Amino acid sequence: MNNGAIGFIDSGVGGLTVVKEALKQLPNEHLIYLGDTARCPYGPRPAEQVVQFTWEMSSFLLKKNIKMLVIACNTATAVALDEIKDRLDIPVVGVILPGSRAALKATKTNQIGVIGTLGTIKSGSYKEALKSKVPSVEVQSLACPKFVPIVESSEYRSSVAKKVVSETLRPLKTRTGLDTLILGCTHYPLLRPLIQNEMGSQIKLIDSGAETISEVSVLLDYFNLAAEPKKIAPINEFYTTGSANMFKEIANDWLELETINVEHAKIGGNVSD
Repeated sequence: MNNGAIGFIDSGVGGLTVVKEALKQLPNEHLIYLGDTARCPYGPRPAEQVVQFTWEMSSFLLKKNIKMLVIACNTATAVALDEIKDRLDIPVVGVILPGSRAALKATKTNQIGVIGTLGTIKSGSYKEALKSKVPSVEVQSLACPKFVPIVESSEYRSSVAKKVVSETLRPLKTRTGLDTLILGCTHYPLLRPLIQNEMGSQIKLIDSGAETISEVSVLLDYFNLAAEPKKIAPINEFYTTGSANMFKEIANDWLELETINVEHAKIGGNVSD
């Protein structure tokens, strides 16, 4: 047993979709989340900069003696996971492999779509992960750079969001045989109703973040890191490098918690408020 915290990092609020699943599956665990909203989005940034930012976020959480790190960001997972995993002495989990495994399990036609940020799609990480397991699988990838800003500005239920989702996904709708779509960014589940409506009910949507928590659960047991059962749920911690008020608004809406405390964090050279 280990009552240390599990750390979650993301470029902004998207990783809250992973935390939401963690609250369901791992109610005894103490969760600490850091969203780098001041420097979001990560997708258009150079890989070297994303690696630097990911290390800065990781260092912030390591000072809080976390027992496991979840990189709840597809862009960061694509370019920084291997390096961070090699250099840390705690388990480090990304979101790409769990999402890929779930998609391969779900598809019946062997045709899978992947939507993500420019950085994630450019890296080819999902295509590589999918084909490494099933070489014959056909993968159609599509960058959706406008999705993250919509979520970060809390407009994911607006008419603007509906229009952007419709226009962006048009190339995938003409793909015959496609039956599974990976939401390759942890921000995208907040747009899930719009994406599902646009793609149609016949398309199985894969939430890579939710799949990741199933892997976290297995690793907690494997490394004997699971927390002891508690009568009172642990008080989880949330940090953002941007506006605490905006972050709290989205977190309250998405996580549906009675109380949530969000604090401003300064990492690297970031001092914005």
